[in-house]
Amino acid sequence: MYTDNYIVRSLELHLFFGRIMKEHALFLRAGFTPADPSFSDKAEYYKKEFEALLSRAVALGNGVVSQEVLRSGELVTKFTALAEKQTEAFTAISINKEITAREQRLRPGSRGNNFGAEAHRRVKQLNQRALELLDGLIALKEQILKNVLSCKMFTGNYPLLIEHIIREAKLYRGYVEMLEKEGRLSNASMQDTECFWNQIMMEHALFIRGLLDPSETELIHTADEFAEDYAKLLETCRQAQARAMEGTSLEETLKFRDFKAAGTQGITGCGIRSVILPLLADHVLREANHYIRLLTI
Repeated sequence: MYTDNYIVRSLELHLFFGRIMKEHALFLRAGFTPADPSFSDKAEYYKKEFEALLSRAVALGNGVVSQEVLRSGELVTKFTALAEKQTEAFTAISINKEITAREQRLRPGSRGNNFGAEAHRRVKQLNQRALELLDGLIALKEQILKNVLSCKMFTGNYPLLIEHIIREAKLYRGYVEMLEKEGRLSNASMQDTECFWNQIMMEHALFIRGLLDPSETELIHTADEFAEDYAKLLETCRQAQARAMEGTSLEETLKFRDFKAAGTQGITGCGIRSVILPLLADHVLREANHYIRLLTI
């Protein structure tokens, strides 16, 4: 029999990050111009493959993953279904919206469950496929960044955003690799979590500021304040290289989560002027929810 750390943690990881990766691929594709059809095709490939991986994780995770993850809002939010529908309409990029409906119906498992060899085999197979896809997607993102920085390509995505999504993919890959090597996610692997996610949150604030319409002066000012606050938290965290600022980070991220939720509601409801895709707004909201859960474990 196999303990639940390997199986449950693997599936929870894929349910969160598998969706994040498929959306990264969609955002990349949406940012390309007609001059780069081959890159659009590659991004579409990874979107579809991560959708398939996520769909498999949903099937395997039903009745297995924790109630805490299902309740956290990191997998889906009340905005996700509408944001997908709107984004598909705006971009003409297909989205498998049935996965979201299935995720909303997921049931939690029980703590301390033991699983048989077949469950272990299926999860291991899923982990191996994730590693294969991540190697390819990371390489694609790095090639895009190289092309953009050498003026060989134009994209609607900021270079910092491309660096940002490379770091998230590498974090995901590192966790899957740890599960495969050690059979579990150890507490030691979370030591740098606060530094990593404070940087992610800071960059979210910078992206939001840069994608809002210039007339949205109040929202731009608020986003600037969040960016400054997270920059201070990040510097403190880097100096300490520990979780000494955990309480402060949690307090700040709860406020930022509320700002993102209001923003997502405003964007999906056509109440905010911006060039932010509805699904991008929901995407960064889910990442804040994920970070909040990590800070409260």
